[in-house]
Amino acid sequence: MTLYLASASPRRASLVNLLGIKHIEIRPAHLEEIFDYTESPEAIVQDLAYQKAEAALNTFSEHDKPGIILGADTIVVLGDKILGKPLDESEAAKMLRSLSNKTHTVFTGVALVEFPSKKSHIFFEQTDVTFRHLADTEIADYIATGSPMDKAGAYGIQEDHGAVFVKKVVGDYYNVVGLPLCSVHEHLKVFAPKVF
Repeated sequence: MTLYLASASPRRASLVNLLGIKHIEIRPAHLEEIFDYTESPEAIVQDLAYQKAEAALNTFSEHDKPGIILGADTIVVLGDKILGKPLDESEAAKMLRSLSNKTHTVFTGVALVEFPSKKSHIFFEQTDVTFRHLADTEIADYIATGSPMDKAGAYGIQEDHGAVFVKKVVGDYYNVVGLPLCSVHEHLKVFAPKVF
């Protein structure tokens, strides 16, 4: 059985390769991320993950091999504020200043949708991340690399200079990278053991 990853993220693609699944295909879902800010972070990430999986499912035809579509979405939450991907450099700087010397929570929603049955299973994972104090010059230098611009919360933790800002991680490290490997593996074993 094939696992179809509904994401163009190179980080998620490299993580999926660690799951021990033989047949993996990248099937990016093109969709405008729209959500209701009044909903809980758990509800938002699960809904967005399902939207991505569904958008990928809509590209399938009867010629595609049966499999499981995996959609995932990650958001950063500080207090009651959701930090998505920054729109520009000044927003990235504002986000990083707000995360400085504080603990925030990273939520990732995961949607598994079976093709062709359309049966689905959705869950989420959360991880607390504490930043050390960030100087304005460090923030400016990091933004100048361009790295924060495509990341929720304006930072990356894996193979990225943003890793030096992180003082402590409580929970699944890989959740912060973009896919909670342990829970994805466990849920797949139950929902779709044939992918292994």
